Amino acid sequence: MSYNQMTKEELMKLREELLTAYEEKKGLGLNLSMARGKPERGQLELSMPMLSIINEDTQFVGEDGLDFRNYGILSGTMEAKRFFADILDVETENIVIYGSASLSLMYDTIARAYIKGIMGSEPWSRLDKVKFLCPVPGYDRHFTICEFFGIEMINVPMLEDGPDMDMVEKLVSEDPAVKGIWNVPKYSNPGGVVYSDEVVRRFANLKPAAADFRIYWDNAYCIHHLYRDNQPEILNIIKECEKAGNPDMVYEFCSTSKVTFPGAGISAMAASKANIDETVKYMNAQTISHDKLNQLRHVLFFPTQDALKEHMMKHADIMRPKFEKVTEMLEEELGDAGIASWTKPLGGYFISFDGMEGTAKKIVSMCADAGIVMTGAGATYPYGNDPHDSNIRIAPSFPPMDELVEACRVFIICVKLASIDKILETK
Repeated sequence: MSYNQMTKEELMKLREELLTAYEEKKGLGLNLSMARGKPERGQLELSMPMLSIINEDTQFVGEDGLDFRNYGILSGTMEAKRFFADILDVETENIVIYGSASLSLMYDTIARAYIKGIMGSEPWSRLDKVKFLCPVPGYDRHFTICEFFGIEMINVPMLEDGPDMDMVEKLVSEDPAVKGIWNVPKYSNPGGVVYSDEVVRRFANLKPAAADFRIYWDNAYCIHHLYRDNQPEILNIIKECEKAGNPDMVYEFCSTSKVTFPGAGISAMAASKANIDETVKYMNAQTISHDKLNQLRHVLFFPTQDALKEHMMKHADIMRPKFEKVTEMLEEELGDAGIASWTKPLGGYFISFDGMEGTAKKIVSMCADAGIVMTGAGATYPYGNDPHDSNIRIAPSFPPMDELVEACRVFIICVKLASIDKILETK
């Protein structure tokens, strides 16, 4: 029954029952987390053989003719470039290999624009204003990078098939201070949105007022499917930009952070050859080379794309029951209540939950008091400011199933209590 159709007396009675249950949960001394999209221990175990895949008998000289144990090969080994080129469906000349995390690569890409500019444009540090478009709800660490550099962030609503492209096209074409837009185009963080072909084509055909405008295409979850037989695909942004006559307009990022070891993966950027050449030129002042032994471990562990796909299905077999359990519990407890909605993603690491307007902070705070750590309310919006105070990111991956179920029980109680209090304000 919808809570909004209940009488004040019915709501007050239900509230008392829920408060009793909430106090019981608080008394358990729980310490559980659904805060961040970390792989669980079983997922990390999947890649353990990679640690012993190289030894003193390994052939350390690759196609480049250089010893992987030594200095050199600044842009990454040819083998590692081919690995990511196959994932992203680009040529190896369109790839540069970086360190363990794509977040560092994204940060450095912004930093280089501030210090040196992009392809001859004025360094951003000399400009009065730099703006980025941010599809919301979105990835908090993208927003953190912008906030660190003092970039003004503009919210763009995320629709069912991607960002509001009418708004994107208008802002990009009219304002030369708009230098970029963040995107997680496949299984978006946190909503699990998969960009439609139309949205990708409209991105590729943007007509920016700023010559140094770039699309920051964080394809973090491109191979992170939950189902073997339901794996949506998106158009290749690199190729679509080439077709549209905008080959330099996109930086695409990818990594193995949640494929192998989050703290010891390898990352890559795909872009036009001109963008890659400029990136490598500036990297030369930063480092001699990234960890080529780790690049070697990865390409030996994944000798073919089929091997990579089977590995990702092992991840899916661990992740899928957790996602299904969370959505099942939400449906059972909240499906008819009329107080919340949530996504049912086909991949990625998150479920996006929307409660009643003005309740998210209270829900997260109540969860914390009961020992359940959630991502902070507002984190999915720039500056931590959700204008509706309704969105909460749920990360089911890290807790063991029994802990996940207990955390969800507490979360649901908190959602119900916060919603009843909100409704009672108008009764």
